[in-house]
Amino acid sequence: MYQNEYEWVRQTRETLLDFCRELEPNDFTRQNGFAWQNVRDSLVHIADCYYAWLGSFVLLKTNKPLTPKENLHNLNLNDIKIRFEQVDTIVYEVFKLHGNQLNEPIERKIPWRDVSEKVSFTPGKLLMHTITHEFHHKGQIVAMIRQMGYEPPYTDVIGTED
Repeated sequence: MYQNEYEWVRQTRETLLDFCRELEPNDFTRQNGFAWQNVRDSLVHIADCYYAWLGSFVLLKTNKPLTPKENLHNLNLNDIKIRFEQVDTIVYEVFKLHGNQLNEPIERKIPWRDVSEKVSFTPGKLLMHTITHEFHHKGQIVAMIRQMGYEPPYTDVIGTED
């Protein structure tokens, strides 16, 4: 499992990101009063989760994987698409470096938190977490889009190509 299934995740993400081009610019950042408040911030939050758990915890690429709130307003859809291309690179690097050891625990401190205790997770579990986290927030984004009067695309894995 994982590498083929991640392609389905990418396909559903692309469907949603492509649809976001149809949103009025004000709707992309419209405060909706739930979740991460708007479509843009929710998408960045999804990417940040991959950066944090896979890029920072598993691959030790950075100690600061999370986008500061004050920087969110500078990001547009093209910036977010580039972030997800970087997410794909991170995921593929996890497959390359840990593909045969996705169930081998990694024990270390969480790099972006000021906590001294160590935690233990397998790369496979963190990959599953980031994917389910993405789908959770993708559902919220689709709800926001519907609430604004748009008809969002079908973004379930069942609708992807094998």
